[in-house]
Amino acid sequence: MIFTKKYDELLREETYTAEHKSGLKVIVIKKNTAKSYATFSTRYGSINTEFVVPGENEVTKVIDGVAHFLEHKVFEQPDGSSAFSLFKGANVNAFTSFDVTNYLFSCTDYFYENFRNLLSYVQTPYFTAENVEKEKGIICQEVRMYDDDAGQVCFYNCLKGMYKNHPVHTEIAGSVEEVMKTTPELLYKCYNTFYHPSNMAIICVGNIDPEKLGDIVDELITKEKPEGEIQQVFPEEPEEIVSAESEAYFEIAKPQFMLGFKDARTGGEMLKREIVSEALIQVLTGRSSPLYERLYSEGVINRYFGGYYEYGTSFGYAAFSGESSEPKAVAEAIYAEIDHVKDEGIDPEAWNRAMNLLYGRYIRLMGGDVENIGNSYMFSFHRGIDLLTYPEVWKTVTIEDGEACLRELFDREKASLSIVYPKK
Repeated sequence: MIFTKKYDELLREETYTAEHKSGLKVIVIKKNTAKSYATFSTRYGSINTEFVVPGENEVTKVIDGVAHFLEHKVFEQPDGSSAFSLFKGANVNAFTSFDVTNYLFSCTDYFYENFRNLLSYVQTPYFTAENVEKEKGIICQEVRMYDDDAGQVCFYNCLKGMYKNHPVHTEIAGSVEEVMKTTPELLYKCYNTFYHPSNMAIICVGNIDPEKLGDIVDELITKEKPEGEIQQVFPEEPEEIVSAESEAYFEIAKPQFMLGFKDARTGGEMLKREIVSEALIQVLTGRSSPLYERLYSEGVINRYFGGYYEYGTSFGYAAFSGESSEPKAVAEAIYAEIDHVKDEGIDPEAWNRAMNLLYGRYIRLMGGDVENIGNSYMFSFHRGIDLLTYPEVWKTVTIEDGEACLRELFDREKASLSIVYPKK
């Protein structure tokens, strides 16, 4: 493979990118650190339940939770052992999100040997009726654990309140009923579709030799680029929400809440949308905002309160969440603050403070832990974004962008409030 080198003047670091003959993207972010981090990820998560396989014409529709089930089973080797046993002195893990499945490890020694093991086990699926049946019990136990988690229920109830058809409202692990329907044939179908190198990426961070890494990739990745691409299929989603409020009751000490604002806009300049939305959240409810200071001083919120913007290529939402003895009062206060800022306009000083905060976060991220850098770059990559372009995109964001997004995104008619109360 031939790597292209890019030097980042701001961070004073080198990034190397290459594309393997299979279509696999390989990215190395050079860091003079003792620890190195590697990810082998696929653009495949819980929301990818409908798709057209390259070379086919018909839409394939699968049950919920298959991506998560695959993540579990990929670790099992044909001899019955676990891939964990292959690694030396490394922290090994994997996770499934809405739109990505990621296999990873970090270590201070034996990086290239461990990297070989990563590529080998992810490319060696082994699913049988016996081992799939055994895994069902483990995953069903995990699903039930999530069902008993007040935070998880609060989160997904909010998504279900916002989204009618889009599968983002479905739990990543699926339901017990869906898990029990999983078969080896179904797992192989999804694996062969989404685990082709052309749909995957290798992203490594640390003191890594790109040429040596590339030689291992050339040796162990033998597939050719396929004809055609996977077609992702998503149901038509209305702009309207499903419900404005939902309630649940759990054995907890204090009510938990999540207030979500459904973003009808998807695709386009997603990194810019993220920056604008995150800046607005800081203006409205950040630690230095008048609303946060008032609610905190009154004891209505605590240090767990916060806001964020979450998105993929087919969905997006802004959310505020935390604990409060008066969750509906907090929601009303947020609505009132949004209306106030819409009427008065965004305070330029508050806007500049929020934008500088975001820039500082980026600098701290890229100068921090290799795992955080690798995961952030990986998520951005699979959404079509180069994380290293953050500074130049940040410079293009204006307060006028904020004013437009405020009116478009923070609409009470597109908001859903989920509350989990303590059982009486």
